[in-house]
Amino acid sequence: MPNDIPYLPVQTLLSFMRDVFTGCGVPADEAAICAEVLITSDRRGIESHGIGRLKMYFDRIKKGIQLPVTNFEIVRESPTTAVVDGHHGMGQVIGVRAMELAIAKAKQYGMGAVAVRNSTHFGIAGYYPLMAIKEGMIGMAFTNARPSIAPTFSVQPMLGTNPIAFGAPTDEECPFLFDAATSITQRGKFEVLARQGKSAKPGWAINSLGETITNAEDVLQGFAKDAAALLPLGGAGEDLAGYKGYDLATIVEILSASLQQGKFLWDLSGIGPDGKTQPNYLGHFFMAIQVEAFCPLDDFKHTTGEIMRQLRAARKAPGEDRIFTAGEKEFANEKDTAVRGIPIVPNLQKDILEMKKALKLNQYSFPF
Repeated sequence: MPNDIPYLPVQTLLSFMRDVFTGCGVPADEAAICAEVLITSDRRGIESHGIGRLKMYFDRIKKGIQLPVTNFEIVRESPTTAVVDGHHGMGQVIGVRAMELAIAKAKQYGMGAVAVRNSTHFGIAGYYPLMAIKEGMIGMAFTNARPSIAPTFSVQPMLGTNPIAFGAPTDEECPFLFDAATSITQRGKFEVLARQGKSAKPGWAINSLGETITNAEDVLQGFAKDAAALLPLGGAGEDLAGYKGYDLATIVEILSASLQQGKFLWDLSGIGPDGKTQPNYLGHFFMAIQVEAFCPLDDFKHTTGEIMRQLRAARKAPGEDRIFTAGEKEFANEKDTAVRGIPIVPNLQKDILEMKKALKLNQYSFPF
């Protein structure tokens, strides 16, 4: 990050985001949930899903394609499962309440699973397994998204980046937390690159002729025009097992649409048959597993911790200093941002000032 980029304190950003959400009509308690999910992304160094996404929610609420007041409706339920209709409310509120429901069921019955339909973007998928980890559980979260990934041997964006998030407690300070898109890189990475005026790497995205494209803005605009697509994990074709990323994305699509009788693939584009914007109809799937239903929690934590330690102790490749396990870098970044704050690049500064002016949040004075 360049030396002239200003950093804002975590609490300042958290407060600002909360006030933006309430200024858009989100109830105070739900605005706090939304802001907490976003600031967790920034704190963990995931620039694509924190303050950088605030303007997206601001615009969607303003256009009426996302509702500021969330109607969380349980439409089907059993002791261990539930289906929820989010009615196009705030995705973070829907996600938190759905995971809370899964955790409550797991506490009573050993496992809990909740499928959601008609939701909106819910932030980083990894936030929700962290909720389960705090309760001594294994947590999982999946969501579909706007079309961006091309199936293997295709050039058309069909599947979303469809992340998989899995978390487990350990006997170390840092839990195990995997949170990743099923494309080579996520859509949000291109949004970050576009804000920074930087190019993407070759092999991440292709045009309608199957040629690699690196202009981040062209990629973002190309999704909706059916003119650009991300490649799945593994890349193009079968030689590097790109079909595995394609199939993982499809698994997430099934979990996020089929169980809840929700929308899927191009119905999630946010563009209706008339060409006008419409809700995204996103679906999610959450699961919580009560470790104590299988073995003592301390034993589980120790075994999982040993797995992490032995993996990090593996023989290193030449020139490499250390080996990481999932979630370590983000955990370390939380400690760093608590001291340094969150970097705000110029294009993001413009968005912040625009929202501040529109909502008359004059109590904030930013160094830009």
